[in-house]
Amino acid sequence: MRVGCRARGGGGMECSWKTVLLLVCASLGVQYTAIRTLRDSLSGPCQGAYRCQTRHHRDSRWRALCDDSWTPGDSPRKHILLFATTRSGSSFTGQLLNQHPGIFYVFEPLYHVQQAFTNSSSRLRRTLDRRALLGAYRDLLLNLYTCDLHFMENYIRPEPQDHVTNSFFRRSSSHALCSPPVCLNGGGAAGSATPDETWCPKKCGALNLTLASVSCLSREHVAIKTVRVPEVGDLRTLTEDPRLDLRIVHLVRDPRAVLASRMMAFSDQFRAWKIWNATGRQPRYVDLTQITSTCKDMAASAETGLQRPAWLRGRYLLVRYEDLAFNPRDKAAEIYKFVGLEMEDRVRMWIANNTKSNAPSPSEWNYRYSTARDSRATSESWRLRLGFDIVRAVQNLCNDTLALLGYKQVHSAAELRNLSHSLVERRTFKPTW
Repeated sequence: MRVGCRARGGGGMECSWKTVLLLVCASLGVQYTAIRTLRDSLSGPCQGAYRCQTRHHRDSRWRALCDDSWTPGDSPRKHILLFATTRSGSSFTGQLLNQHPGIFYVFEPLYHVQQAFTNSSSRLRRTLDRRALLGAYRDLLLNLYTCDLHFMENYIRPEPQDHVTNSFFRRSSSHALCSPPVCLNGGGAAGSATPDETWCPKKCGALNLTLASVSCLSREHVAIKTVRVPEVGDLRTLTEDPRLDLRIVHLVRDPRAVLASRMMAFSDQFRAWKIWNATGRQPRYVDLTQITSTCKDMAASAETGLQRPAWLRGRYLLVRYEDLAFNPRDKAAEIYKFVGLEMEDRVRMWIANNTKSNAPSPSEWNYRYSTARDSRATSESWRLRLGFDIVRAVQNLCNDTLALLGYKQVHSAAELRNLSHSLVERRTFKPTW
């Protein structure tokens, strides 16, 4: 049987199961559930001559390859979830995790689940309820945390052929998916060029999900960003799953800033809000639930986390984007301490290069997801873009959320525009130990 990889049409790679196993055996820091999943998919490579005969075989992290009795009690692997809402600064915050060389980072994989449900037949959609969608979200998260990227094939459209796809959402936001062994032409070393919307697809070609699984296995930890799970309570089954050591970083942002950012990024969806902002008159057809549902979910999750239920103890940290923007290095250190990892120099360098006032323009990035910015100015810019009428309306709609999270209300246009007066109260949100 063939051992090795050969090029496929479209720039992808096709590898034999023996090569995949050899790649896994040459990697470090893997978790038992992930290896077991990959092992089973390779039709028993632990048999005979193809067992991993390396010095790592006696390491507890490697015994899962061929030892069914191994348990995860001593596994150092961390499973990190950046839990946020759309336009809350999650792309920026996710990059703090993506810069760590030991983290396999995935940007918004639940997009594929949502698209598959949305694009299903109308008859099927009528049978799908919120519970079914959330169940699909949780199933995908669990499989990604155990490095089974083949599970994505249930949702990616068009369906991958031979585990190869050109349709993986925002692949270029992940260093791991634009670096060896997934991308032989990629970088990956500290100081190398950051993958972007044009560089990664051109250099790397189609994504081989088998090699992506290998890359995941070779890294010590897995981090995922999502804005599609409504409330933290929807994640309870994952926090209680013995196969995971889940740490949830709940990123929140001033709802007024969230609305302003959505109006810029999603002009068509928020056209009525833009008319309101330009004219000072509220259109009758404006959809207020576009912000009220966000405030409701944000407050419900924060209340749950701050009540410190047993299933969240040691697993939940509330982070305000404004605190991160004003003091990125210290807040990033707090996040890394919470998830139990050292903050590498590469992370510090990225913070220094991407949060100062002369940060380079992200010309090659899609504007919606850009991460190079003057973080302090960005967190306050909504106050110069939103009219006072809209701000007052949002304050009335989201009064409880603003109070819970420590955001001050304004009572005049002059107060709104006065950037010397902070609207962020001093608050300390401790992890739920």
